[in-house]
Amino acid sequence: MTSKRRRSKRVCWRHAADATANVGLRVLVDNRFRMPKPLTESEQQVFLAERHVAVLSVARGAGRAPLSTPIWYGYEPGGDVTFFTGAEASKLKAIQRAGVVSLTVQREERPYKFVTIAAKLEKIDSPPTADQIFAIAKRYLPEDAARWMASADAATRGYELVVLTFRPERWQSEDYTGDMA
Repeated sequence: MTSKRRRSKRVCWRHAADATANVGLRVLVDNRFRMPKPLTESEQQVFLAERHVAVLSVARGAGRAPLSTPIWYGYEPGGDVTFFTGAEASKLKAIQRAGVVSLTVQREERPYKFVTIAAKLEKIDSPPTADQIFAIAKRYLPEDAARWMASADAATRGYELVVLTFRPERWQSEDYTGDMA
């Protein structure tokens, strides 16, 4: 009597490197591996324009790990990325030295998806206008709280804000939607 092996249809997640040396997740479904697909340019821009808490990373110098921090940001497809920070924040000093950052946004629930951009610093508005602050804050706060934040001065807030504007230069993305079949 010979035994037959049953093929499992369950999904198994594994780390693997693809042929282009990008490390990503492969999914094993019905004994076939499927790789995530990159988003189109339009899909990347729409995803970045959705409300996400981004992770901003910036170099801090030789021998030091990059500074990575969550941020609120503003973005409209085809435009620049903006965010605000304290005028004395360590990330502001690192950004001014480096002149470039990377920014990652992701969907943390299945189906997973992410967009990462490399972006060049275009300008720093100090002090920013209330409209600049409100445009970002309204994405993350109730309208009354966003209006308060935009109208508050440094003395009320306890610190001075600056708004940084970045131009996206390179995009990377992966979409795991097809892996959920």
